[in-house]
Amino acid sequence: VSLWLPLALAVAAVAAGQSPLQRRVVRDVLDYFHGRSNVHFLFKERELDGVIEREDPSGTFVQLRLGLAQTGCRKRAPQRQCRVLENRRKPTCLACYKFDNSDVPKVLDKYHNCGPAHHLAVKEIRQRDEAECQAVEEAGKGGDISYLPGMYAFSRGLQA
Repeated sequence: VSLWLPLALAVAAVAAGQSPLQRRVVRDVLDYFHGRSNVHFLFKERELDGVIEREDPSGTFVQLRLGLAQTGCRKRAPQRQCRVLENRRKPTCLACYKFDNSDVPKVLDKYHNCGPAHHLAVKEIRQRDEAECQAVEEAGKGGDISYLPGMYAFSRGLQA
């Protein structure tokens, strides 16, 4: 029990300092991670790092790294008290989200990448992550208007 208390206090302290959008991203990343077919156990938030939250006229961009820790509970039969298993998998997830400025912010674009921490540090993967997050941050700005059906009309005239 004495080993769980510091972890529980650390998680509570991390959650207390998060904005509502950051908490929403953390929940979404956990749902995404648990939805993967190769994940058989529940994971809990271990640490939050590299949090960036920027607002601009097109919306709010949130980027964070979420450290996870494997618990002893199977994801198919979740229990209330799942204890973190020491020396087990501790993946890290990078998440980038762009929200609009509405009262209930909608996700304009998002990007996730979860894997072992050393995997996310590989130069090629880090460069791809940076490019993907940059694209997410640009979502909703004037330059990337999506094509909508009927936006362009082409007709072919009859021969005379």
